[in-house]
Amino acid sequence: MGTTFLFIGTPEIFMIILIVVMLFGAKRIPEIARGLGQGMRQVKDATNDIKREINESAKQEGIDTDIAKDINKEINEMKDNIDDVTGPIKRSM
Repeated sequence: MGTTFLFIGTPEIFMIILIVVMLFGAKRIPEIARGLGQGMRQVKDATNDIKREINESAKQEGIDTDIAKDINKEINEMKDNIDDVTGPIKRSM
């Protein structure tokens, strides 16, 4: 079984790359990748700005923002506990 990424297997990824090379040519691929990278960076920056603004306004209003951290901590602890229980089962199959 091949590697999957977003429900796309390795053969599909190679076909997509082949089609991109055929459509745009090998010379344009770095330019396209650079543009995609810049777009992803802008989305990440915008997301971080929104998070920062929400946290700042929550602190100004006196809302406890640590509750999300506590919930994530509890979820991670539960995942670890489940992994401890199911680990030997997964390895024996």
